[in-house]
Amino acid sequence: MPKVLVSDKLSPTAVQIFKDNGVDVDYLPDLGKDKDKLFEVIGQYDGLAIRSATKVTEKIISAATNLKVIGRAGIGVDNVDIPAATKKGIIVMNTPFGNSITTAEHAIAMMFALARQLPEADASTRASKWEKNRFMGVEVTNKTLGLIGAGNIGSIVADRALGLKMKVVAFDPFLTPERAQTMGVEKVELDDLLARADFITLHTPLIDATRNILNAESLAKTKKGVRIVNCARGGLIDEEALYAALKSGQVAGAALDVFLVEPAENNPLFDLPNVICTPHLGASTTEAQENVALQVAEQISAYLMTGEITNALNFPSISAEEAPIITPWVKLAETLGSFAGQLTETAISGIKIEFEGTPAGLNTRPMVAAAINGVLKPSLGDINMVSAPQIAKDRGITVETTTRDQQGAYEGYVRLTVTTERQTRAIAGTLFANGKPRIIQVKDINMEAEITPHMLYVTNADKPGHIGRLGTTLGTLGINIANFNLGRAEVGGDAIALVSIDGTLTEEQLGQIAALEGVKQAKALSF
Repeated sequence: MPKVLVSDKLSPTAVQIFKDNGVDVDYLPDLGKDKDKLFEVIGQYDGLAIRSATKVTEKIISAATNLKVIGRAGIGVDNVDIPAATKKGIIVMNTPFGNSITTAEHAIAMMFALARQLPEADASTRASKWEKNRFMGVEVTNKTLGLIGAGNIGSIVADRALGLKMKVVAFDPFLTPERAQTMGVEKVELDDLLARADFITLHTPLIDATRNILNAESLAKTKKGVRIVNCARGGLIDEEALYAALKSGQVAGAALDVFLVEPAENNPLFDLPNVICTPHLGASTTEAQENVALQVAEQISAYLMTGEITNALNFPSISAEEAPIITPWVKLAETLGSFAGQLTETAISGIKIEFEGTPAGLNTRPMVAAAINGVLKPSLGDINMVSAPQIAKDRGITVETTTRDQQGAYEGYVRLTVTTERQTRAIAGTLFANGKPRIIQVKDINMEAEITPHMLYVTNADKPGHIGRLGTTLGTLGINIANFNLGRAEVGGDAIALVSIDGTLTEEQLGQIAALEGVKQAKALSF
């Protein structure tokens, strides 16, 4: 019988789930705070269920001689050394969807509080001032709510807002028109949202593309008197720019549950009367805490009793027997997905994955999950190989797979096709004898390119002199070329260059490359 330690506070119902599934469980909710005691006893357990109080460090993992799985009741795993766990073969799971309703409701509550100035009115009334005329609010009915991010939480906010008779517009590059129609929202570009929204609420991960998405430039484009709610991630809003916009009246008010630095202390925004602040309470409801506790108990039990892996952050669903054969193909599929995902800038409506030869005879599910993860990760950030298929489904992305016997020169290859609002892009790859992935086709153009950590992708019109200009420009910019791979569809048609380079490119350097004569697209890729 597997044995699990619960070292943080979980509900009695969650503890009972372990017992009902035939798992021996020790419920020691204060043990997680005692790192020395945890180090002493962790070797006895096959599973560990935690919240945020238990710090699963590399030292703790080194003593976890029998540990097979760590389950975090909640989404954040900053308190788990995932690389150390992965190295030791320990699955790390979280519960990414258990807080969605709670976070969405907090955003709606913050919007109401902002519209009616509730916190300040409460403080004034408690001070016996009775300032009825001071706190003139606004209705939300018939107002326009702008969603920045229309994923799991954003879609719930949209549903609640529509029930309040608001008009909802959404900016999300990966929101398809079909999904927008199903949600009952209007898909718009960011500038359009900024110009039209009476309220703006953010529901997007913090990645390079979304960092400071509301900055001085974008805030200047908003409707004067807009109200802003952020219950997603600190760093999505430039706090200095927001401060200035609040002082000038461009932004009428802001309600913030998250901050760039947390715990937030002595933040200048605290001094403004038109700002409402809460201490990252998005997931703090009894129901949400219960949901994630029950979910993590089910997930750990399923893995220990049947081998089922759900919401794993560091491993796909692969059996021990399959691992040596399938893992290189999984990595290839994820790399192809990442290649396509980094080049995709508009909403994805479909992903097609074709397996020919060797990979067609294997368990393709981990490869499919890896490919979807690769495609979506550049835009969504907080995603893994287990959650990627569900997220694609939730976003209305059609995933199609086909398998067939070897027909061409390669013993096996994987082809990935991504369909967006504007175009269809296909990329194919294979494994060479050393197990390393190779690109063999991009946009129906045959070529052969090794995948390296840093690459430059350039499409151009096939005209004499382009390669020389590109090479000279890279030399002038101080970019060292590791290898140069070329392909073209036909003489005078489209051509592709895949250049392996030493180091990353700055936006300025990339801009100079994109400005070269004949260049249609230039993109820096990282793997």
